[in-house]
Amino acid sequence: MLYALYFWLQDQSNSNTLATDPISLWNHMGIPAKLVVVTLFIMSVISIGVMVDRYLVYAAARKQSREFAPAVAGALKNGRLDEAIKIAERNKKSHLAKVVSAGLSEFQAHQGSAEISGGEIEASKRALDRAEAIEHADLKRGLGSLATIGATAPFVGLFGTVLGIVNAFKSIGNEKTTGLAAVAGGISEALVTTAVGLFVAIPAVWAYNYFSSRVEAFDIEMNNSSSELVDYFLKRSGRTAASK
Repeated sequence: MLYALYFWLQDQSNSNTLATDPISLWNHMGIPAKLVVVTLFIMSVISIGVMVDRYLVYAAARKQSREFAPAVAGALKNGRLDEAIKIAERNKKSHLAKVVSAGLSEFQAHQGSAEISGGEIEASKRALDRAEAIEHADLKRGLGSLATIGATAPFVGLFGTVLGIVNAFKSIGNEKTTGLAAVAGGISEALVTTAVGLFVAIPAVWAYNYFSSRVEAFDIEMNNSSSELVDYFLKRSGRTAASK
């Protein structure tokens, strides 16, 4: 709709019609408006970079976790802690592997004890909690930038809109006329910066919401894995105590 209004303004201008290609639009912009567009372009590049990075990280985490979960479950079922830790170390991109590896390493450190106490199991649980918190922070890395860009890009574009309107009024004052030909340049500048701001903000907001939902799903998976591992530690310590 913004571009439709812009093109209508161009058609209504007589001898001062502005071209609609990007280079001509850029050439007709003032320096402040160009700075606004450059700022929005930088924000867009950052946004796209975060989107690509998070997509690759989450895809790798999902793929390796699907391979890791059944493999480590089989190793633990047979009581092979060393093998389970090695499997976790081979899947360094898996969020589940990072959490489970921390808990297993802590639990294994007490395997030489005559008896595994509740305090030692609690230490393993704390190791799992720390690994969860660290992995959660790593999974969320960059999402704050997406949220900031999505929230501020429209206002940066609005700033360009204000500058364009100011230029339109300056043109009225300079040319001593209120015709569309006098204000078309300023209004087109205002509309373009507004459109660019929305173009940058909307994908950033969509991506932020999508990736946030993925992180929440990962958090649930890590929490469930931690709970299952603590249950395994309790059963393992119970069997150790019963055998003595």
